Amino acid sequence: MVLPDVHFRLATDSGVFSGDRLDPGTRVLLETVPPPPAGGDLLDLGCGYGPVALTMAARAPEATVWAVDVNRRAVELCGRNATAAGLYKVRSVHADEVPPQVRFAAIWSNPAIRIGKPALHAMLTRWLDRLVPGGTAHLVVQKHLGADSLQRWLTGQGFATTRVASRSAYRVLAVSARPAPGPDRPTEEHPP
Repeated sequence: MVLPDVHFRLATDSGVFSGDRLDPGTRVLLETVPPPPAGGDLLDLGCGYGPVALTMAARAPEATVWAVDVNRRAVELCGRNATAAGLYKVRSVHADEVPPQVRFAAIWSNPAIRIGKPALHAMLTRWLDRLVPGGTAHLVVQKHLGADSLQRWLTGQGFATTRVASRSAYRVLAVSARPAPGPDRPTEEHPP
């Protein structure tokens, strides 16, 4: 994988997303997002074999990058690729193995749009609600796979969402953490 600022030789395999090449949407994401926060915990949601996680780790070497996926083969490949690249602050784990207290300063993802709207919405809500106040997620989505409707849905869920790039049939969305619960925003545990 070659980007202007990073070069990695990555092991891939069949059965993982875009195992034969860097997915064009992932390339758009990595070429357009601002640098991640220098420290804290960062998340690559749906890490595959690791191009996003390794790029985050290279651009923010003091941060801990959590590379999560539901595909155990992908998690294993990502971990091996991080070790081979000397990026020892990458934690490649199954999505259910991230400690519940971990909160993220940034999330980068080429989310699994094709899993269907209910599953996609549940996945995004689960992880976006773990952004720290002021944290931002960057998501890349193909225009014809519902980028604009996803932007509207996220905004309707209380996540301020803006399109920050549009290139080669892809949109990059910046999603801000929801405002913290307060007197005007009840939590699920404390309905109005």
